[in-house]
Amino acid sequence: MDVMKEWLQLAFAPSVRRRATRVAVVVGSLLLAINHGDAILHGDISFVRALRMILTVLVPYLVSTFSSVGAIRELQGSPAEPAAETLSRLTC
Repeated sequence: MDVMKEWLQLAFAPSVRRRATRVAVVVGSLLLAINHGDAILHGDISFVRALRMILTVLVPYLVSTFSSVGAIRELQGSPAEPAAETLSRLTC
């Protein structure tokens, strides 16, 4: 359970949340325009479509969060492996 607690702490870190929010705004807006633009322009937004629109923005947020947490954890490495060694291994 310690892994889950650590993961959640990283996921809710201010820098991770800011990055995920920026990604969600940019990518989510683009996806909204592509997938729901015609419905938005015509005012044809049902409850089900609104839920799909929320998910359209939520998915990039979650992808960015998962990616950021994974990268941070990989850079941190295990206690026996300093982050600098992990970084050099990743760039090779």
